[in-house]
Amino acid sequence: MHEAIRQMLEKYDCRRLEDYVQALREILQEIALLGLWRSKFFERAAFYGGTSLRILHGLDRFSEDMDFSLLSSKKKFNLGRYGDALQREMRAYGFDVWTETKSKRTTSAIQSAFLKANTLKQLLIIEAGEEIVRELPRGQQVKIKVEVDTDPPGGFETEIAYLLQPIPFSVRVYTLPDLFAGKMHALLCRKWKQRVKGRDWYDLIWYVTHHPTLHLSHLEQRLRQSGDRDVITPQVFRKDLHDAIDALDVDQAKRDIEPFVKNPETLDVWSHTFFHTLVNRIQLI
Repeated sequence: MHEAIRQMLEKYDCRRLEDYVQALREILQEIALLGLWRSKFFERAAFYGGTSLRILHGLDRFSEDMDFSLLSSKKKFNLGRYGDALQREMRAYGFDVWTETKSKRTTSAIQSAFLKANTLKQLLIIEAGEEIVRELPRGQQVKIKVEVDTDPPGGFETEIAYLLQPIPFSVRVYTLPDLFAGKMHALLCRKWKQRVKGRDWYDLIWYVTHHPTLHLSHLEQRLRQSGDRDVITPQVFRKDLHDAIDALDVDQAKRDIEPFVKNPETLDVWSHTFFHTLVNRIQLI
């Protein structure tokens, strides 16, 4: 095992197969960020979404996908050109990972690719024990989706954050008030109403607890772009959020988030009343 990977693995308390798989996923995510940094990706794009909160701000839940946004609209952007850089970085640290660009079936500003690897081989690289590895289903793959919004709504700000492993490097990321605005847009406007994203509601709690300031004008631009609202005021925002809480299937939300948290008991307090109390704690700017 590469010494840098050994050091990265030390921050995880891996005892079960699930622990090793989650640790492996996050290590690969951080190496992917390093590969993107080396290829100058962050000169034209910024990191956002749940994985950015997990890696850069200490969100205490696991996150699967890596979401990015161009700094300005560019229809001819090609995510596929970064595939070689990602594979090269992974292999430099001993991992056998390949990339696949997702073909678009419909016209969309979102470009997608997958990082894929044989889970068994990668677990052996990080020296998971035989008793752990034998629990793994044959042929299982670790998959990390990478998505880039090539036509982002305006009105957001970014900042530079630094990671120290596997080597020191920098990542451009949305500021927290704009990250919060993006999360609230997702929570209020996800199109699949029957598939509750408990992760959105878990993240709402995290924001209110740690960084309660939300950039309302960026949320408005997101809403306008998605065709959900042209204008949003503080009063309308709070009403919309209360309405979303009233419509929430709390039990389904719990089931969605439970695999991603280490302590499911933290979900016991979830109820409509609990979420309603959070609404007025959000600070709008």
